[in-house]
Amino acid sequence: MTGIRVASVQFQHMPSDKAYNLERIRYFAGLASSSGVKLLAFPEMCVTGYWHVRNLDRAGISALAEPIPSGPSVDILRALAREHDLVLGAGLIEVGADGRFYNSYAVCLPDGTVHTHRKLHAFESEHIASGDRYTVFDTPLGIRVGVLICWDNNLVENARATALLGADVLMAPHQTGGTNSRSPHAMGRIDPELWQRRAEDPRAIEAEFRGSKGREWLMRWLPARAHDNGMFLLFSNGVGQDDDEVRTGNAMILDPYGRILAETWRAGDDMVVADLDIGLLPLCTGRRWIRGRRPELYGMLVEHRGDELEPRQARFSPEPTAAHRRNPLS
Repeated sequence: MTGIRVASVQFQHMPSDKAYNLERIRYFAGLASSSGVKLLAFPEMCVTGYWHVRNLDRAGISALAEPIPSGPSVDILRALAREHDLVLGAGLIEVGADGRFYNSYAVCLPDGTVHTHRKLHAFESEHIASGDRYTVFDTPLGIRVGVLICWDNNLVENARATALLGADVLMAPHQTGGTNSRSPHAMGRIDPELWQRRAEDPRAIEAEFRGSKGREWLMRWLPARAHDNGMFLLFSNGVGQDDDEVRTGNAMILDPYGRILAETWRAGDDMVVADLDIGLLPLCTGRRWIRGRRPELYGMLVEHRGDELEPRQARFSPEPTAAHRRNPLS
């Protein structure tokens, strides 16, 4: 098989409303199946809701969290994967066997197998822990799939490690865009009123989605993750008001050259579909360049510099980042 039909979904989840969110997933799974899709990506924490979680205490998060793969929400996801004969991924809060909570992404295969990725750089709550391993696995589609959640994708080391583990396709679920950033050139808040008036004035909110708070920001780095590592990439995202922020959607599918195969900037729930030409992988630029790596030069990438921060500190610290220079002769 050289062509695999895939889809990426954006939808506005309701906070803590699993029944509603799972119904939206059910709807899009059916729509994808009728379109011949075999691999389907939903957003980060779209089952449980996302940004409101930062305001919940431990008991509130515990009430939302479920074990994976034995929880009721994943039971529904597994049933949908089996019913529609597709590989389906969606995000939720997991309670682990260790009693800790994780921002996790469950990828369900038609045979009932579930692969779980725990976000490596979790910052949503002091009660949510970060994962400690990469997630790459075989599928019945004849391809290997990797998962990186939101901020995981912003560190180039994570994308490269996932590629080195053999990923052909990267599922990249997010809740991003419209974020209140301290950087003057990275996203920024979108007026919620523009979202609320999307039916009366769709051009105004779509301009924000296509601008520097949404698509333009993504184009500075997202295609490079696909191109530099020789992977197809499924970018799935929330859309619309999420507590006090507005997510920009921008669901898209990219090929291993970083070219956009399908995308949307619609201000609403939507799905984009594309056929992946797997025959592009063997000779794509990223894969050829990876074979020319010089690992003996990269030791500094795994050395502690002394200025590392925990994910929540790095995400929310108001302090500017000082330049860190190494003495090349030391």
